Amino acid sequence: MAFTQADIDRLKSAMASGTLKVEVDGKSVTYRSIAEMREVLRMMEGDVKGPSARVSQAAFRRP
Repeated sequence: MAFTQADIDRLKSAMASGTLKVEVDGKSVTYRSIAEMREVLRMMEGDVKGPSARVSQAAFRRP
């Protein structure tokens, strides 16, 4: 399932209100804890942002 910014906003809103239940299109999900919601939020945000275009290079020094 591809997540959207609306999904992220809905989850954040539920977290802010202290609710563990989120409803979308007549379907609901009840999370076990805020910690679980944070995990899902990180996953959703990663999904929406997509792969990072950032490139890292390692630098080594010789002794």
